[in-house]
Amino acid sequence: MNLEQFFSMGGYAFYVWTAYGVAAAVLLLNLFLTYRRNAEVRKSIERLFKLERPRP
Repeated sequence: MNLEQFFSMGGYAFYVWTAYGVAAAVLLLNLFLTYRRNAEVRKSIERLFKLERPRP
């Protein structure tokens, strides 16, 4: 099996590589949205603590 045959996937290359691409995009989007949501929650918690802190 040579490299060209491997990448052509027996005629199903478009479907296979599209599936890999979509899966990779979903995983990257999941990471991005998780980090963004984490930052939002941290800011929200910081604001809550600033509001609840007793003033001297």
